[in-house]
Amino acid sequence: MWRALAFLALLAVAAYGATWVADHPGTVTIVWNGYEVATSLAIGLIGVLIAAILIGFIWAIVRGFITLPETLVRGSRDRRRAKGFSALSRGMVAVGSGDPLAARRHANDAERLLGAEPLTLLLKAQAAQISGDREAAEQAFQRMVNDPETRVLGLRGLFVEARRREDDASARAYAAEAARLAPSVTWANEAVLEAQCADGDWSGANETVERRASLGLIDKATARRQRAVLLTAAAQEREAGEPEAATERVLKAVKLAPDLVPAAVLAARLMVRRGDLRKGAKIIEAAWRAGPHPDLAKTYLNLRTGDSVRDRMARAETLAKISSWHPEARLAMAQAAYEAREFGQAREALAPLLADRPTVRACLTMARIEEAEHGSGSGRAREWLSRAAHAPRDPLWIADGIASETWAPVSPVSGRLDAFVWKTPTELIAGPEAPDDTDETAPEGALAGPMTAPAPATTAMPMPPAPSKADGAAEPKPTTVLFPSTTKETAPVAAGMAAAAAPSAAGSTSAAAAAGPLVAKSPTPVVFPPPKAGEGTQPRRAG
Repeated sequence: MWRALAFLALLAVAAYGATWVADHPGTVTIVWNGYEVATSLAIGLIGVLIAAILIGFIWAIVRGFITLPETLVRGSRDRRRAKGFSALSRGMVAVGSGDPLAARRHANDAERLLGAEPLTLLLKAQAAQISGDREAAEQAFQRMVNDPETRVLGLRGLFVEARRREDDASARAYAAEAARLAPSVTWANEAVLEAQCADGDWSGANETVERRASLGLIDKATARRQRAVLLTAAAQEREAGEPEAATERVLKAVKLAPDLVPAAVLAARLMVRRGDLRKGAKIIEAAWRAGPHPDLAKTYLNLRTGDSVRDRMARAETLAKISSWHPEARLAMAQAAYEAREFGQAREALAPLLADRPTVRACLTMARIEEAEHGSGSGRAREWLSRAAHAPRDPLWIADGIASETWAPVSPVSGRLDAFVWKTPTELIAGPEAPDDTDETAPEGALAGPMTAPAPATTAMPMPPAPSKADGAAEPKPTTVLFPSTTKETAPVAAGMAAAAAPSAAGSTSAAAAAGPLVAKSPTPVVFPPPKAGEGTQPRRAG
């Protein structure tokens, strides 16, 4: 549009000029070296224009000859760069497709054609990585570190290589340097935070979280949650030696994240130690409204030392009313009624939980009630112990495949902050099907006795289904929780479970009738044997 308008304007100016010259005729006379040339003005202007065109053409030819070597060199350089970038592109494709030979060949071609370009060094390092040549990869990344333009990228590569060879000290140094050079780099901040958490430097980790939040690397809600977790971890370390400092930190944590169960439990415990029972109760009630948890119930029921069992029952009923009789509230109410020897109220509280697939804790609670009321050898107690063996599992603290009965601020596997989540482990264990009633090869009395139930303090994430013995595969070992509970509340039940698991001699029909919970064509519950000596302290991945 504008070009057309400009052309029309120039054309109009030229037409006006030609008209003006025609309307104002004149003579142009040139005298040079005794010669005199006279012509009209129009012819003179045309001659000047032709002379200018000729001079420009001659100058272009002369300038072309003068700049010919430089033009040839520049053309060769451009073709070389084009070939280099083509090799670089093919090398990236080879790295992405996992072809180490092609990647190294194209990386060498790109380096020969382009020199020490940042992308060339990156391709060379990645080609060395997929080829398994760690030394060459580190050399390429080190060359990138020496260049200010690619220093952070080189530090990232050296950090990854240090992690692969399990050199934590070097990895931390690379991450700290990258965070200093580029504070907004996410991986460096996360690595620094992980190192600070691993060292127990909770104050330094808190500063890192605040810096990440100020840079916009994490949202405000996540920052508040992480700060609460770090303050809770610092308070747990200071609870015994510095109770005042621990109280200050844990109250800040509760303010930042009222639903953080470990913070609420610790804050309530410290408030009771101070004599402020009312504030401790309010903290527990606020956390209970956000999400009922057995640790909250246990702490709330035992806030005041020396309370009667009736007082604990009243507190359990308060929790039940707050949460509209949540299953955790019913379990707490049943436990309080059991301790008060009010077995009818305990059964009434558990009744809705027993209607459809009761969990392990519900079954074990019923077993304790039956043991207390009818004796440890009663058939009902044995029945509930047997049902607990294949009942759905209760929630645990789970992080990166590790199940624990106690909370921790960081994951023991990945070092990730606030990794533990309270949830139900995935049900992956399934026992082999019982033999059919018409199976003549089944041993007589095989269903005479109930199987033992898994003790919650020795189980972790569920194991995958065990292969059949016909395949020659070894049976899987039971997993263990990372942080086993130190409480002894289930010891009587465990003893009863062990007694219930005693094999019957020759499988008499009377024993089968007494046991009763297992019938033919029902899934056989999985037995978790106790861990061997030395295995209880080794955390294992679950699943």
